[in-house]
Amino acid sequence: MALGLTAGLYGPLAVAKSVGEKAAAVVLVVGDSMSAEYGLARGTGWVALLEKRLSQEKIAASVVNASVSGDTTSGGRSRLPALLAQHKPTHVVIELGGNDALRGLPLTNTQDNLVQMTRAAQKAGAKVLLVGMQVPPNYGSDYAKRFAGTFATVATSEKVTLVPFLLKGVADGADATKLFQSDRIHPKAEAQPAMLANVWPELRKLLR
Repeated sequence: MALGLTAGLYGPLAVAKSVGEKAAAVVLVVGDSMSAEYGLARGTGWVALLEKRLSQEKIAASVVNASVSGDTTSGGRSRLPALLAQHKPTHVVIELGGNDALRGLPLTNTQDNLVQMTRAAQKAGAKVLLVGMQVPPNYGSDYAKRFAGTFATVATSEKVTLVPFLLKGVADGADATKLFQSDRIHPKAEAQPAMLANVWPELRKLLR
């Protein structure tokens, strides 16, 4: 089953927008279809749920969702400078890499792009949260291990916080198919709270 891949080669462009006014922190999410509400009703994705969580916990922060369905680390790297200049984020969440695997792009390129994105965000004064992805077993155990290890390597070398697997508890569950759309790639709305639950603890630490 093609679970756990950040696919979404087709789908609407996610328009970046700010939520909240005069917030002390600005969280910029640079991701792909997993963060761009692909196939979901607007406002039901994990990034939208993050906005609600911040409000519930009375954390002064706004969220800019600059995620684009089908984006790769190369695309994110090219888009990031303009996003940093426009939104001046205090925190950057990087959720990219799954489409690199889907397209068979070299892992060395993926790693370099993630490193350069991380450094650009840090240079702009933002704290970085790297969100990892995993590929299904049909990609081969060796590749799967090296792919997952790419995120850990970048997090260690650049000294940033890592969420190892955005779809933990979703793609690796006992009845995972019920949590995915018909393409068996993109999670349903019911899975979004679990995705936020994977990200929130680490992001909350950075917001303190």
